[in-house]
Amino acid sequence: MTAPVPGLSVVLPALNEAAGIERTLDALADAADRLTGVVGEVEVVVVDDGSTDATAELVAARARRDPRVHLVRHARNRGLGAAVRTGLGAARGRVVCYTDADLPFDLAELDAMVAQVLGGEVAVVSAYRSDRGGEGLRRWVYSYAYNLLVRSALGLRVRDVNFAGKVLRREALDAVTLRSEGSFIDAELLAKVDRLGFAIAQVEVRYFPRSRGVSTLSSLGVVAGILQEMRAIRPEIIALGRGGPRP
Repeated sequence: MTAPVPGLSVVLPALNEAAGIERTLDALADAADRLTGVVGEVEVVVVDDGSTDATAELVAARARRDPRVHLVRHARNRGLGAAVRTGLGAARGRVVCYTDADLPFDLAELDAMVAQVLGGEVAVVSAYRSDRGGEGLRRWVYSYAYNLLVRSALGLRVRDVNFAGKVLRREALDAVTLRSEGSFIDAELLAKVDRLGFAIAQVEVRYFPRSRGVSTLSSLGVVAGILQEMRAIRPEIIALGRGGPRP
């Protein structure tokens, strides 16, 4: 018998998240219980990107107890973009949410984001942070400059490009081919669906700064990697032209 197609897939890239992954899966289980009546079956796809701690073992143990949880493993650390692409490729849902393993926003707000996509007027909902004071000055400066660069280089008018709170309808996801291995993945995804004419809505969410694990997004190496990928992938994005509006 063919397994039913989930109504919603939640994709979590994870790297050395053992300190908080069980809390995250508990919160997602509560959200899945709540959303099942709206979207039907919910699945959670965790991509372990070559963790050196117990992340994969903890997720595997949860998956044995909860069939909604699925673990995909990278044998080595490949980068955020590779983990996101693996997760999106494994996700089966008609609607797909991508966020971080440390849950940077209240999952209660996911209900309205999913409802917007299900309503049919937009294909993508991209969240932006209401208050960024807790993330530190350096990350704020990097992020502000990066958002300006993305707007200028790609013509993408999204307020908070790299914030990991995005919900997409299956048609938009299937229409794009993603190539980023690193943290350019968010800009590539949004820019490509935008160029193809899919409507993007933006919603403000309350931001929860990371309290467990380690963020690498403010390191100079990550910034350099983003710029390198942008130079390599930008021509492909621009070549998509500007499609007319799509439902």
